[in-house]
Amino acid sequence: MTLTVARRMIGAEILKVRRNRSVMAVALLLTVGSIVLMYGYVAIRHGSDPLNNPPAGGAEGLRRGILDLGRFFGMLAAVLIGAEVGTADLSSGVFRDLVSTGRSRLALFAVRLPAAAIVTLSLSAVAYAIALAFAFALPGGTPTPSLGLVLQGAGWIALANIAVAAVSVGVGSLTGSRAVTLTAIIGWQVILTNIVLNVGSLGGARDVLLTPALDQLLPVASPDNSVVMATGLGIVVVCAWVGLSQAIGAWRTRTQDA
Repeated sequence: MTLTVARRMIGAEILKVRRNRSVMAVALLLTVGSIVLMYGYVAIRHGSDPLNNPPAGGAEGLRRGILDLGRFFGMLAAVLIGAEVGTADLSSGVFRDLVSTGRSRLALFAVRLPAAAIVTLSLSAVAYAIALAFAFALPGGTPTPSLGLVLQGAGWIALANIAVAAVSVGVGSLTGSRAVTLTAIIGWQVILTNIVLNVGSLGGARDVLLTPALDQLLPVASPDNSVVMATGLGIVVVCAWVGLSQAIGAWRTRTQDA
């Protein structure tokens, strides 16, 4: 597969997601919408009672935005987009037609993650730009974010979103069902992971979870980082989740009945 062909295939995958208006609308609401609502709410609270409520912007305000886009609502948008990309060919019934063209099944799978990452990061980039605007426009006398924090926050959001999108693409390619994929990934990341993290008796076994591994790389303080691990181990765990999910998705795509 040449670079030109790969670029066209990735563009086709992106177009499939963009044409799904409901998915794009919800993903936009989860990213841009959540940022606007969060900063607007905090700004109103601060304006009504500045002594007891922190300002919307400043370094602390950007910290909230980074967590929102990488750990909470932005993560949900990445799951939604990844699940859509991973299941689109099967759910729309075009997988058989794509295979009949002679295109490699592995090539069909390989372009899914880049497409999901591009769409996810595009939405997150717009939302992060809005968060930065609020952070510098409404510091309320508190320190504004440093350049290092701005760049590190952007890098961590990109890493977190790509990792979650990769897992969603892999699971989606395995199950072929967007509903099952969304239920499985959101249930695991939002509910089961948080339950396991609070079971202290598991000790180092919790190091294999994706959330604490990403938290270890977080450039700001996490509100509930109950698991501490070496930075190198965190990188290995994140890479393992991405690699394993992609391997499973590639295997299923290669063996899937057309």
